[in-house]
Amino acid sequence: MIYFRDNRDRYPFSLNKLYESVGYSKQAIHQYIHRSNRYKEEVLHIIELIRQIRKDHPTMCCRSMYYKINPSFMGRDRFESLCRQYGFTSRQKKPKHKTTDSTGVIRFENLLNDKVLNDIDQAWSSDITYFEIDESFYYITFIIDCYSRRIIGHNVASRLLTKQTSLPALKRAIRTRADNMRPGIIFHSDGGGQYYADEFLELTKAYKFKNSMCKHAYENGKAERVNGVIKNNYLKHWRIENLRDLVKSVDRAVKLYNTDKPHSSLHRMTPVNFENKLINFQAHKKTKSKSKEILALVKC
Repeated sequence: MIYFRDNRDRYPFSLNKLYESVGYSKQAIHQYIHRSNRYKEEVLHIIELIRQIRKDHPTMCCRSMYYKINPSFMGRDRFESLCRQYGFTSRQKKPKHKTTDSTGVIRFENLLNDKVLNDIDQAWSSDITYFEIDESFYYITFIIDCYSRRIIGHNVASRLLTKQTSLPALKRAIRTRADNMRPGIIFHSDGGGQYYADEFLELTKAYKFKNSMCKHAYENGKAERVNGVIKNNYLKHWRIENLRDLVKSVDRAVKLYNTDKPHSSLHRMTPVNFENKLINFQAHKKTKSKSKEILALVKC
Protein backbone atom coordinates (compact mmCIF):
# COMPACT_ATOMS: atom_id res chain seq x y z
CA MET A 1 0.00 0.00 0.00
CA ILE A 2 1.36 3.46 -0.94
CA TYR A 3 0.60 6.54 1.18
CA PHE A 4 0.39 10.10 -0.07
CA ARG A 5 0.53 13.18 2.19
CA ASP A 6 -1.99 15.95 1.61
CA ASN A 7 -1.51 18.74 4.13
CA ARG A 8 -1.80 16.90 7.43
CA ASP A 9 -3.92 14.04 6.17
CA ARG A 10 -2.59 10.63 5.12
CA TYR A 11 -4.62 8.21 3.09
CA PRO A 12 -3.89 4.91 1.34
CA PHE A 13 -3.68 4.79 -2.42
CA SER A 14 -3.63 1.31 -4.02
CA LEU A 15 -1.53 0.42 -7.05
CA ASN A 16 -4.67 -0.79 -8.80
CA LYS A 17 -6.07 2.75 -8.68
CA LEU A 18 -2.77 4.05 -10.01
CA TYR A 19 -3.00 1.62 -12.96
CA GLU A 20 -6.59 2.70 -13.59
CA SER A 21 -5.59 6.37 -13.57
CA VAL A 22 -3.11 5.83 -16.43
CA GLY A 23 -5.52 3.64 -18.37
CA TYR A 24 -3.69 0.31 -18.06
CA SER A 25 -4.39 -2.83 -16.05
CA LYS A 26 -1.87 -4.35 -13.66
CA GLN A 27 -1.60 -7.38 -15.96
CA ALA A 28 -0.85 -5.18 -18.99
CA ILE A 29 1.94 -3.37 -17.10
CA HIS A 30 3.58 -6.65 -16.07
CA GLN A 31 3.27 -8.04 -19.60
CA TYR A 32 4.99 -4.92 -20.95
CA ILE A 33 7.85 -5.30 -18.46
CA HIS A 34 8.22 -8.99 -19.37
CA ARG A 35 8.31 -8.20 -23.12
CA SER A 36 10.84 -5.44 -22.56
CA ASN A 37 13.16 -7.69 -20.53
CA ARG A 38 12.81 -10.48 -23.08
CA TYR A 39 13.68 -8.10 -25.92
CA LYS A 40 16.81 -6.90 -24.08
CA GLU A 41 17.87 -10.51 -23.56
CA GLU A 42 17.33 -11.32 -27.24
CA VAL A 43 19.39 -8.26 -28.26
CA LEU A 44 22.31 -9.35 -26.08
CA HIS A 45 22.16 -12.80 -27.65
CA ILE A 46 22.19 -11.29 -31.15
CA ILE A 47 25.27 -9.21 -30.24
CA GLU A 48 27.02 -12.35 -29.02
CA LEU A 49 26.09 -14.16 -32.24
CA ILE A 50 27.47 -11.28 -34.35
CA ARG A 51 30.72 -11.52 -32.42
CA GLN A 52 30.88 -15.26 -33.12
CA ILE A 53 30.25 -14.74 -36.85
CA ARG A 54 32.95 -12.07 -37.03
CA LYS A 55 35.51 -14.60 -35.73
CA ASP A 56 35.00 -16.67 -38.90
CA HIS A 57 34.04 -13.83 -41.27
CA PRO A 58 35.93 -10.68 -40.19
CA THR A 59 34.81 -8.60 -43.17
CA MET A 60 31.17 -9.71 -43.53
CA CYS A 61 28.95 -6.64 -43.81
CA CYS A 62 26.05 -5.98 -41.45
CA ARG A 63 23.38 -6.57 -44.09
CA SER A 64 24.83 -9.98 -44.98
CA MET A 65 24.94 -10.88 -41.31
CA TYR A 66 21.30 -9.85 -40.97
CA TYR A 67 20.17 -12.21 -43.74
CA LYS A 68 22.44 -14.90 -42.35
CA ILE A 69 20.99 -14.66 -38.84
CA ASN A 70 17.48 -13.62 -39.90
CA PRO A 71 16.28 -12.62 -36.40
CA SER A 72 12.52 -13.01 -36.06
CA PHE A 73 12.09 -10.12 -33.58
CA MET A 74 14.16 -7.46 -35.37
CA GLY A 75 13.98 -5.82 -38.79
CA ARG A 76 16.90 -5.10 -41.10
CA ASP A 77 17.18 -1.36 -40.32
CA ARG A 78 17.14 -1.89 -36.58
CA PHE A 79 19.71 -4.68 -36.92
CA GLU A 80 22.06 -2.42 -38.89
CA SER A 81 21.55 0.33 -36.33
CA LEU A 82 22.53 -2.13 -33.60
CA CYS A 83 25.67 -3.04 -35.55
CA ARG A 84 26.63 0.62 -35.81
CA GLN A 85 25.99 1.12 -32.10
CA TYR A 86 28.38 -1.68 -31.15
CA GLY A 87 31.05 -0.96 -33.74
CA PHE A 88 30.44 -3.87 -36.12
CA THR A 89 30.24 -1.74 -39.27
CA SER A 90 33.92 -2.00 -40.11
CA ARG A 91 36.75 -4.44 -39.55
CA GLN A 92 38.89 -3.69 -36.52
CA LYS A 93 42.03 -5.50 -35.47
CA LYS A 94 41.22 -4.73 -31.86
CA PRO A 95 37.44 -4.32 -31.55
CA LYS A 96 36.53 -1.33 -29.44
CA HIS A 97 33.00 -2.57 -28.85
CA LYS A 98 32.04 -4.51 -25.78
CA THR A 99 29.42 -7.05 -26.70
CA THR A 100 27.86 -7.17 -23.26
CA ASP A 101 27.76 -3.48 -22.30
CA SER A 102 24.18 -2.67 -21.42
CA THR A 103 22.21 -1.08 -18.63
CA GLY A 104 21.80 -3.51 -15.78
CA VAL A 105 24.59 -5.86 -16.92
CA ILE A 106 26.42 -7.67 -14.14
CA ARG A 107 30.18 -7.73 -14.49
CA PHE A 108 32.02 -10.05 -12.12
CA GLU A 109 35.67 -9.63 -11.25
CA ASN A 110 38.15 -11.79 -13.19
CA LEU A 111 39.21 -14.23 -10.47
CA LEU A 112 41.61 -16.13 -12.74
CA ASN A 113 44.04 -13.23 -13.10
CA ASP A 114 47.39 -14.49 -11.77
CA LYS A 115 45.60 -17.53 -10.32
CA VAL A 116 47.86 -20.59 -10.05
CA LEU A 117 45.93 -23.88 -10.30
CA ASN A 118 47.27 -27.15 -8.91
CA ASP A 119 44.20 -29.37 -8.81
CA ILE A 120 40.96 -30.16 -10.60
CA ASP A 121 37.71 -28.44 -9.59
CA GLN A 122 39.42 -25.23 -8.57
CA ALA A 123 38.20 -23.38 -11.66
CA TRP A 124 35.81 -24.13 -14.52
CA SER A 125 35.60 -22.11 -17.71
CA SER A 126 32.77 -21.84 -20.24
CA ASP A 127 32.05 -20.44 -23.68
CA ILE A 128 29.33 -20.65 -26.33
CA THR A 129 29.98 -21.15 -30.04
CA TYR A 130 27.74 -21.63 -33.06
CA PHE A 131 27.51 -24.27 -35.77
CA GLU A 132 25.74 -23.70 -39.07
CA ILE A 133 23.68 -26.35 -40.89
CA ASP A 134 21.90 -25.40 -44.13
CA GLU A 135 21.82 -21.70 -43.22
CA SER A 136 20.41 -22.44 -39.75
CA PHE A 137 22.35 -21.65 -36.58
CA TYR A 138 22.74 -23.95 -33.60
CA TYR A 139 24.61 -23.19 -30.41
CA ILE A 140 27.06 -25.33 -28.47
CA THR A 141 28.03 -24.58 -24.87
CA PHE A 142 31.12 -26.10 -23.31
CA ILE A 143 32.33 -26.11 -19.71
CA ILE A 144 35.86 -27.31 -19.04
CA ASP A 145 37.98 -27.92 -15.97
CA CYS A 146 40.76 -25.35 -16.27
CA TYR A 147 43.41 -27.64 -14.76
CA SER A 148 42.74 -30.94 -16.57
CA ARG A 149 41.21 -29.41 -19.77
CA ARG A 150 38.43 -32.00 -19.54
CA ILE A 151 35.03 -31.04 -20.95
CA ILE A 152 32.76 -31.72 -17.98
CA GLY A 153 29.56 -30.16 -19.32
CA HIS A 154 28.14 -29.36 -22.74
CA ASN A 155 24.84 -28.69 -24.47
CA VAL A 156 23.50 -28.17 -27.99
CA ALA A 157 20.53 -25.87 -28.63
CA SER A 158 18.61 -24.14 -31.39
CA ARG A 159 18.42 -20.82 -29.50
CA LEU A 160 20.76 -18.68 -27.45
CA LEU A 161 18.52 -18.41 -24.40
CA THR A 162 20.05 -19.11 -20.98
CA LYS A 163 17.76 -22.08 -20.31
CA GLN A 164 19.02 -23.70 -23.53
CA THR A 165 22.75 -22.91 -23.28
CA SER A 166 24.67 -22.14 -20.08
CA LEU A 167 22.06 -23.50 -17.65
CA PRO A 168 21.76 -27.11 -18.96
CA ALA A 169 25.53 -27.24 -19.56
CA LEU A 170 26.21 -26.28 -15.94
CA LYS A 171 23.69 -28.83 -14.67
CA ARG A 172 25.49 -31.48 -16.70
CA ALA A 173 28.87 -30.41 -15.30
CA ILE A 174 27.49 -30.63 -11.77
CA ARG A 175 26.27 -34.17 -12.45
CA THR A 176 29.71 -35.07 -13.81
CA ARG A 177 31.38 -33.85 -10.62
CA ALA A 178 28.60 -34.83 -8.21
CA ASP A 179 30.74 -37.19 -6.10
CA ASN A 180 33.66 -34.83 -5.51
CA MET A 181 32.29 -31.28 -5.83
CA ARG A 182 33.39 -28.79 -3.23
CA PRO A 183 32.25 -25.22 -2.55
CA GLY A 184 34.20 -22.26 -3.87
CA ILE A 185 34.84 -23.41 -7.45
CA ILE A 186 35.57 -20.42 -9.70
CA PHE A 187 33.16 -20.35 -12.64
CA HIS A 188 34.79 -18.26 -15.36
CA SER A 189 33.20 -16.99 -18.58
CA ASP A 190 33.00 -14.04 -20.92
CA GLY A 191 30.42 -11.32 -20.31
CA GLY A 192 27.63 -13.04 -22.23
CA GLY A 193 24.11 -12.55 -20.91
CA GLN A 194 23.69 -16.30 -20.46
CA TYR A 195 26.17 -16.14 -17.57
CA TYR A 196 24.50 -13.42 -15.50
CA ALA A 197 20.82 -14.28 -16.06
CA ASP A 198 18.90 -14.67 -12.80
CA GLU A 199 18.18 -18.38 -13.30
CA PHE A 200 21.87 -19.10 -13.96
CA LEU A 201 23.07 -17.10 -10.95
CA GLU A 202 20.56 -18.90 -8.73
CA LEU A 203 22.21 -22.21 -9.65
CA THR A 204 25.78 -20.96 -9.12
CA LYS A 205 24.72 -19.53 -5.76
CA ALA A 206 23.07 -22.80 -4.71
CA TYR A 207 26.32 -24.70 -5.33
CA LYS A 208 28.51 -21.91 -3.92
CA PHE A 209 30.44 -21.11 -7.09
CA LYS A 210 32.52 -17.95 -7.30
CA ASN A 211 31.44 -16.18 -10.48
CA SER A 212 34.23 -14.73 -12.62
CA MET A 213 34.19 -12.88 -15.94
CA CYS A 214 36.72 -11.62 -18.45
CA LYS A 215 36.63 -8.49 -20.60
CA HIS A 216 38.61 -9.87 -23.54
CA ALA A 217 38.41 -13.18 -25.40
CA TYR A 218 42.05 -14.09 -24.72
CA GLU A 219 41.25 -14.07 -20.98
CA ASN A 220 38.98 -17.05 -21.61
CA GLY A 221 41.45 -18.75 -23.92
CA LYS A 222 41.13 -22.33 -22.69
CA ALA A 223 37.40 -22.48 -23.36
CA GLU A 224 37.84 -20.63 -26.68
CA ARG A 225 40.41 -23.22 -27.81
CA VAL A 226 38.04 -26.08 -27.00
CA ASN A 227 35.43 -24.47 -29.28
CA GLY A 228 37.90 -24.46 -32.16
CA VAL A 229 39.13 -28.01 -31.56
CA ILE A 230 35.65 -29.54 -31.44
CA LYS A 231 34.39 -27.62 -34.49
CA ASN A 232 37.46 -27.76 -36.72
CA ASN A 233 38.98 -31.12 -35.75
CA TYR A 234 35.76 -33.09 -35.46
CA LEU A 235 32.40 -31.61 -36.46
CA LYS A 236 33.45 -30.07 -39.79
CA HIS A 237 34.73 -33.46 -40.96
CA TRP A 238 31.50 -35.37 -40.26
CA ARG A 239 28.21 -35.44 -42.09
CA ILE A 240 25.75 -33.43 -40.00
CA GLU A 241 22.38 -32.65 -41.55
CA ASN A 242 20.14 -31.59 -38.66
CA LEU A 243 19.98 -30.80 -34.95
CA ARG A 244 19.67 -34.45 -33.99
CA ASP A 245 22.85 -35.30 -35.91
CA LEU A 246 24.62 -32.36 -34.27
CA VAL A 247 23.69 -33.48 -30.75
CA LYS A 248 25.03 -36.99 -31.42
CA SER A 249 28.16 -35.64 -33.10
CA VAL A 250 28.98 -33.27 -30.24
CA ASP A 251 28.54 -36.10 -27.72
CA ARG A 252 30.91 -38.23 -29.80
CA ALA A 253 33.46 -35.42 -30.20
CA VAL A 254 33.46 -34.66 -26.47
CA LYS A 255 34.06 -38.32 -25.65
CA LEU A 256 36.95 -38.53 -28.13
CA TYR A 257 38.42 -35.27 -26.85
CA ASN A 258 38.24 -36.39 -23.22
CA THR A 259 39.30 -40.03 -23.54
CA ASP A 260 41.22 -40.48 -26.78
CA LYS A 261 43.08 -37.28 -27.64
CA PRO A 262 46.55 -36.78 -26.04
CA HIS A 263 47.26 -33.24 -24.87
CA SER A 264 50.76 -31.80 -24.92
CA SER A 265 49.96 -29.67 -21.85
CA LEU A 266 49.03 -32.87 -19.97
CA HIS A 267 52.27 -34.73 -20.75
CA ARG A 268 50.59 -36.43 -23.75
CA MET A 269 47.81 -37.87 -21.62
CA THR A 270 44.09 -37.53 -22.28
CA PRO A 271 42.14 -35.33 -19.82
CA VAL A 272 40.41 -38.34 -18.26
CA ASN A 273 43.69 -40.27 -17.85
CA PHE A 274 45.33 -37.19 -16.38
CA GLU A 275 42.53 -36.78 -13.84
CA ASN A 276 42.58 -40.46 -12.89
CA LYS A 277 46.35 -40.43 -12.33
CA LEU A 278 46.06 -37.23 -10.31
CA ILE A 279 43.31 -38.68 -8.11
CA ASN A 280 45.28 -41.93 -7.58
CA PHE A 281 48.42 -39.96 -6.71
CA GLN A 282 46.54 -37.82 -4.20
CA ALA A 283 44.93 -40.90 -2.62
CA HIS A 284 48.32 -42.62 -2.35
CA LYS A 285 49.83 -39.50 -0.82
CA LYS A 286 47.09 -39.35 1.81
CA THR A 287 47.50 -43.04 2.63
CA LYS A 288 51.26 -42.62 2.98
CA SER A 289 50.76 -39.62 5.24
CA LYS A 290 48.34 -41.55 7.45
CA SER A 291 50.80 -44.46 7.67
CA LYS A 292 53.50 -42.09 8.91
CA GLU A 293 51.13 -40.74 11.57
CA ILE A 294 50.31 -44.30 12.75
CA LEU A 295 54.01 -45.23 12.92
CA ALA A 296 54.71 -42.09 14.96
CA LEU A 297 51.96 -43.04 17.44
CA VAL A 298 53.30 -46.61 17.73
CA LYS A 299 56.80 -45.35 18.50
CA CYS A 300 55.39 -43.12 21.21
